[in-house]
Amino acid sequence: MSELVSTRIRTTAGKLGLPHLVETINEYIRRADEAKMGYLDFLDLVLSEELAVRDDRRFRQGQRLSKLPHHKTLDEYDFSFQPDLDPRKVKDLATLSFVEAKANAALLGPPGVGKTHIAVAVAVAACRAGYSIYFTSLDDMVRNLKTAEAAGRLLNRLGTYLRPSVLVVDEVGYQPLERAEANLVFQVISKRYEKGSIILTSDKTFSEWGQVFGDEVLATAILDRLLHHCDVISVNGPSYRLKNRLKAIERETEVA
Repeated sequence: MSELVSTRIRTTAGKLGLPHLVETINEYIRRADEAKMGYLDFLDLVLSEELAVRDDRRFRQGQRLSKLPHHKTLDEYDFSFQPDLDPRKVKDLATLSFVEAKANAALLGPPGVGKTHIAVAVAVAACRAGYSIYFTSLDDMVRNLKTAEAAGRLLNRLGTYLRPSVLVVDEVGYQPLERAEANLVFQVISKRYEKGSIILTSDKTFSEWGQVFGDEVLATAILDRLLHHCDVISVNGPSYRLKNRLKAIERETEVA
């Protein structure tokens, strides 16, 4: 392919908003020449590469906006340390069928067992699949909603938690809520009901949520909407954080 044609392609790609193609067209041409590609194969190569670049760019942008605390995958999760946890149940979440159905997922268990790791890993998978994600602890969400309500901007702030396809609510029950705070949570849950998915983590059993939300009736109303379409996974094994701390202590002892 002549340099003149290559230049025309780069110019046209720039006008079409394809910056990656502008930078890489000569490399594609080289690969096509080496493989003696036909026109259709060459076109398929260019379009496939451009789509992959766009998907990666969208994924990185989605991750940035999601407020996820870290990037985790299920491959990094040590299922052998939680023998009572069925890996198939967790990996079923990663198929994202519950997200497609606008259903929910709840991860319950004591502190340190990897609930947040699983929640983040599933959220990352959803982001990779093109779903919008937002991560928050329950306390941060309540704090932000209270501040917005006091400033007369509650409806606007609610949008932060209603717009994403998947809302991850971490550490439900870490601190008990006042009734007015629990009502703000109810607004989020009820407005997302059958319109978007929630992934939550909690070290409290559902029977304890009346204490968490300061009102048995309100807690029941929240659970009624949350659990109507919900995969519940209990993680009741030992603490990863304690395991890692014990290893660190052992290393320090050996050095001493």
